Amino acid sequence: MNKRRLGRGLEALLGREEGGFEPGSLEEAGGDLMRVAVDHVDPNPYQPRRHFPAAELATLADSIRQHGVLQPILVRAVGERYQLIAGERRLRASIEAHVHDIPARVMELDDQRVFELAMVENLQREDLNAVDKAVAFREYLSKYGGTQEELAGRLGLDRSTLSNLIRLLDLPEDVLNAVRDNDITQGHARALLGLPDAESQVAACRRVIAERLSVRQTEALVATGVPTPAKTRVRKDPAHALVKAPHLVELEQHLHQRFGTAVLIKSRTAEKGQFIIDYNTQEEFDRVCSLIRGG
Repeated sequence: MNKRRLGRGLEALLGREEGGFEPGSLEEAGGDLMRVAVDHVDPNPYQPRRHFPAAELATLADSIRQHGVLQPILVRAVGERYQLIAGERRLRASIEAHVHDIPARVMELDDQRVFELAMVENLQREDLNAVDKAVAFREYLSKYGGTQEELAGRLGLDRSTLSNLIRLLDLPEDVLNAVRDNDITQGHARALLGLPDAESQVAACRRVIAERLSVRQTEALVATGVPTPAKTRVRKDPAHALVKAPHLVELEQHLHQRFGTAVLIKSRTAEKGQFIIDYNTQEEFDRVCSLIRGG
């Protein structure tokens, strides 16, 4: 495998945001800039993302109706048509907005480079789930060979990060779907790998979801059969003892799924209160901080 690194210059190719690109990026990206009809662009066969939330596309479509597509998509010529390299959200939203043609930069790239850029573009998006990332990594290594260390270097990742993601694919499909649906986090799934067979992994996964166990509790469950010693603490808090508004309960559950740990919302008045996020290990702390920062 060629050991060139992908990270340098990718912001020029992919842009930092959906709506615009950094100064000078057009000159750095190369390729011909032109407008192409949206119905002349075929999907990227190496796209790791399997789901595009309808609400996000609708919001982007509204923006495109008002301002147009500010950041060109990347395509390559394939016969009489074009094949998408990067920018599928922009393409789908443009179709939804009934835009006929959009700006595109036509690149000359081989299949391997297209696959790499598709992975890198989606690694920059925090909402791509761990399973879809892992599938893309495994498919790339199967198609083009090389080691996990080499691929990690090309993508600007730690080897252990890539390796841990690919290991998740040893889990049964029910557990992988729970990760895809954000019912459990990557940390929960990695803990379930410690169980001996698929049946026990699925059973434990269902318990994690039903009891809203943290990653630390899940690790204890796998090790001992009981989600201790990291049981959720009972807070002797009068405010918390009151009946909580349904929308706050729903928000707590959403944040629990998002962070993979217990989250408590304490209301003092109608307008004031606290968010309390539990963490039990340095890994959990780092992961929650990364999610809050958008990493």
